[in-house]
Amino acid sequence: MTTSYQNEIVTKLSLQVSSFQEGFKILANATSLQEIGRNFNHILRGSLLITDINIFFKLSAEDSWQEIYINNKNCKDCLDYISDLKRQQIVLHNNGSMKISVIHPTIDGSYFGLLIGDKLDKMEYNEEEKIVLQMFLQLLDNAYQSYISLKKEKQLIFSLNHRLLQLNTLIDTGIEISKLENRNVLLETALERAVALTNASKGLIEISRNKKVLGIIRLPNNLNLEELSYAQNKIETKVEFKGFQYFVKLIDKESRNGFTKFDDTDEILLNAFARQVLAAVENEHLHKEALENETIKKELSVASSIQKKIIPEKLPIIDNYDLSGINIPSKEVGGDYYDCFKLTDGRYAFIIADVAGKGVPAALLVSTLNASLKAYLDMNLPLSELAIKINKIIYNASPPDKFITFFIALLNPSSGELDVINAGHNPSLILRNDGSLEKIEAGGVAFGMFDMGLPFDGQKLKLNPGERMLLFTDGIPEAMTMDEVEYSDEKLEKFFIKHNKETAQEFIEKLILDVKNFTLDTPQSDDITALCVIRK
Repeated sequence: MTTSYQNEIVTKLSLQVSSFQEGFKILANATSLQEIGRNFNHILRGSLLITDINIFFKLSAEDSWQEIYINNKNCKDCLDYISDLKRQQIVLHNNGSMKISVIHPTIDGSYFGLLIGDKLDKMEYNEEEKIVLQMFLQLLDNAYQSYISLKKEKQLIFSLNHRLLQLNTLIDTGIEISKLENRNVLLETALERAVALTNASKGLIEISRNKKVLGIIRLPNNLNLEELSYAQNKIETKVEFKGFQYFVKLIDKESRNGFTKFDDTDEILLNAFARQVLAAVENEHLHKEALENETIKKELSVASSIQKKIIPEKLPIIDNYDLSGINIPSKEVGGDYYDCFKLTDGRYAFIIADVAGKGVPAALLVSTLNASLKAYLDMNLPLSELAIKINKIIYNASPPDKFITFFIALLNPSSGELDVINAGHNPSLILRNDGSLEKIEAGGVAFGMFDMGLPFDGQKLKLNPGERMLLFTDGIPEAMTMDEVEYSDEKLEKFFIKHNKETAQEFIEKLILDVKNFTLDTPQSDDITALCVIRK
């Protein structure tokens, strides 16, 4: 390679510096693999003018490639290009739809795989562009290391806070169940707390005597006992009292990243719960505390009445707009929330939110969110600033396992302009006049997950005459049949597109009916909330 050619390469590479620096800032803020992949795609497309970038990831050599960002669905036909994991490699291919294949090993033994198609000008890739790509791969590697470090830090903070919560709740549970007189209520309460504290998704208490099963308490109520026979991730223990055996079994520990294994602390907690159950059952023979159940019912009733006042009985009347909403809690007190009200500047706020979990704790967070919104929205703060303030309030008011997904749209009724932020919530939908469906995803993480000063990016949209918007919680797409088949986002989107002539109220009523016809007699497992807005 001649000196002049080398100088030419250096000169051209220097032009990539600003792009490289900006790319580092963008990738360093990514909070998920999908976000890393999406941002890296934008960086490469802008720097090398590539039209087709496909990014894959695998945790180890034994795993299969998982899609991180795909531009070309046919790229899977070229996965054999990235099948050899023995070394890092960037290979130029002169034929086929994929022109470059990349295997990039990371520090923790995982791999990124890239399949890159044509450039915008259809020219072949050269060595200079290969060097630039190598530079950006190092950027990808640095971003991934930053992502891993941040993830480990969050996990450590979450684990410490969670252990403290578990200890406090264990003490409170022991006190609470010792006061209960009704044995079924006692066991149900203990099971609910054991499931909640260990983050199990399912659990049961089996009561037997002389090897004969006398009763089973399940959580959820529709738990199929056959699941226990093939469940690989479970823990169990047993206590006895006056010839009765109480078997406590927990299944499928949940985490923010899916299912994980129960650890030693979970087994210690389960055994502690079992001993508390035993003590409470013995105490049942000595104490009759009927008023305790009444007190709990009254507290739930009060919480329910407070929440009913938060959910609007009637939506405001807006000229040239048609509105309708619904909230169906799965329990007496739910964790879903929606609202619509007029601001001092003449705009209208459309809000929907979903608290992780149900019952009184979720209702308390809903009340906190409602009060904070009413206070800050009247101050006419930018939505991005408002989101940061409310996130801090929810973070300080909630335990580590509680957070709120949130969506807000501020509507200028005369122009149809929308100012929106989506904080980890299901993408709201806009059905355009041409029949296309637009998903509103811009924003940030759910409120209360962590307080690290992360920004919430808003989005400007417009609802044109004849178009409609749908806000909803995951209780609709995740509604299940007895066979645990979900209603799904795809079915909801098709229903929204198909039923584009009904009024807002007609649409909401038909949607709820369609969900119930789908789930049939399956008990409602989550709160269902939806808000439809139509510009006439």
